[in-house]
Amino acid sequence: MNTETLNLDTSRGATTAAVALPAGDITAAVILIQEWWGITEHIRDIAGRYAKEGYICVAPDLYRGKVAKDSEEASRLMHDLDTVDGLETISEAIVKSRGAFGAQKIGITGYCMGGTLALRAACEMSELAAAAPFYGDIPEERVLAKLNVPAIFFAGSRDNWITPEKVEVLKKAAREYNLPLEVVSYDADHAFFNDTRPEVYDASAAQDAWQRVLAHFRKYLGEAARPTGA
Repeated sequence: MNTETLNLDTSRGATTAAVALPAGDITAAVILIQEWWGITEHIRDIAGRYAKEGYICVAPDLYRGKVAKDSEEASRLMHDLDTVDGLETISEAIVKSRGAFGAQKIGITGYCMGGTLALRAACEMSELAAAAPFYGDIPEERVLAKLNVPAIFFAGSRDNWITPEKVEVLKKAAREYNLPLEVVSYDADHAFFNDTRPEVYDASAAQDAWQRVLAHFRKYLGEAARPTGA
C-alpha cells in the first residue's frame, strides 16, 4: 500500500485529500468522509483498510488541515463547515479520483458528520455508484427523494444523536419513495465503528458492518484490484 496527498481546488479555497493506494491495478475508488474530528490517524487507518481490499481510498480534508483536540473543538469545526462547501470538496475529490488515478466506478462512505455528508452526496451526485454512510444525520425529505444510488445505512439503536426515531424517518422515506436503500441497525452506541474510542466501540457490530460494506461495494463497484501477492 502506498499513500499520497492529492491537491483539491474549491471555490472556498484549496485543500488536500489523504490517499491510500492498493498495490494492484486500480479499478474502483472509495471516497471516505471524515468524522467531526478531522483527518485523524483513525481515518487514515480506515483508508488503508480499503486499499488493502484493493480500492483506492480518497479522504478529502473538509477542515483544510485542522484536527480537533477535543469534542468542544470538534463541534465548533463541524458547525462552522458549510454544507455547500463540504459537498463541493467531495465533488472535487470524485473528479480528481478519476483524473489522477483513472478510477472507473466510485463509492462513498463516511462516519458521523461524514455519514451525513456521504448520504447527502449520494442523493445529489449521480456520478457515484454506491454509498455506505454510518450514523449520519438524515437529509430533508425533498433531498432523500432524489436518492438513486444503491446505499446501505448503518445505525446504532443506543445512539442519542442519530436516534431510532430519526432512523425510522429514513426507513419511512425509503418505503414511500421506493429508494435503493437498506438500513442496518445494531444494539450499539453512536460511533460504534471507531476502535480508537473504547467507550463506544463495538467490535462485533464494527466487524459485521465492515463485511457488509465490502460486499456492497463489490456488488456495485465491481471487484476491486487485489494487492500483488494476495
